[in-house]
Amino acid sequence: MSPTLVACDLDRTLIYSKNALWLTGADKDAPAMVVAEVYDGAPLSFMTRTAQEHLLAVKDAATFVPVTTRTQAQYERVQLPGPVPEYAITSNGGVLLHHGVPDTAWNEQLSAQLAAACAPLEAIEAHLANPDFAPWILRLRRAEDLFAYAIIDRDAMPDSFLTELKQVCADAGWSVSVQGRKLYCVPLPINKCGALAEVSLRTGAETVIAAGDSLLDQDMLAGAHLAFRPLHGELHDAGYLASHLRLTSVRGIMAGEEILRSILAEIS
Repeated sequence: MSPTLVACDLDRTLIYSKNALWLTGADKDAPAMVVAEVYDGAPLSFMTRTAQEHLLAVKDAATFVPVTTRTQAQYERVQLPGPVPEYAITSNGGVLLHHGVPDTAWNEQLSAQLAAACAPLEAIEAHLANPDFAPWILRLRRAEDLFAYAIIDRDAMPDSFLTELKQVCADAGWSVSVQGRKLYCVPLPINKCGALAEVSLRTGAETVIAAGDSLLDQDMLAGAHLAFRPLHGELHDAGYLASHLRLTSVRGIMAGEEILRSILAEIS
């Protein structure tokens, strides 16, 4: 069997908060679930028990790489079954973890690209901090000194703001993505696809399978040999399709289970 790398986004692809479960049947018919993340002493994210079993089998058959826009600290709250992966990609590709430790060579490579091609983070933060945006930008945060994200009120946020922000960021060498109640502004060199290509090179993977639900996952899915996305999220709303892309038949936490089951069928 040729070396296979399985890269999977976390939130709303592999793990789900209580607000993203999309369980529509009777409570008695709900799937058995396990806690995948605890925050402030309370369960925050979940996966089905069957998905947990599938993920263990995937780890046995391939190199599994978690890929997330979460910071390293946010990623470390997630408790996936089985051993800690050799590689994990956090901060949307801004941090490459090797055995849980940030890879220095990757950090230096990215730093050089950012200095050459992108406006500084402070410029984007200054734009987002405009008092006129206060009705919908509720909190502004910095991730790993690499990119900015905001907690937003989507109902209060006008379409014109998002259109203008995308243009401002494009001129600065940055991208924009909205995921749930979070707005991300990320430099173009910081992306999941580039970090995954580095892992693929290091591991000698001949086949790459990827799964994700957001616009920040699109390049990663496009660059994979086989890709999966659920029937929810930014990519679904945008109608993203490709010849090598497979869609789940359901949405929510059951889509996470279906994606793992489908990947396992491919690699077993």
